[in-house]
Amino acid sequence: MPTEIGRADVQRLLAEGAQLVDVLPTREHDDEHLPGAISIPLRRMDAEATAGLDRSRPVIVYCFDSA
Repeated sequence: MPTEIGRADVQRLLAEGAQLVDVLPTREHDDEHLPGAISIPLRRMDAEATAGLDRSRPVIVYCFDSA
């Protein structure tokens, strides 16, 4: 179930082994990604694209919102 979290929770979860997935388009990911983020553009988010994720670890999905 998706849940919005803040910076402190992101830092805690990453320290505990969570995976960080950036869903920006590839070009934007190359310019504006968080260190260590796995790039899986939202338009490609499917079973094949996510097959490399460890299902036993939490996943944090990140998308920059300039609004």
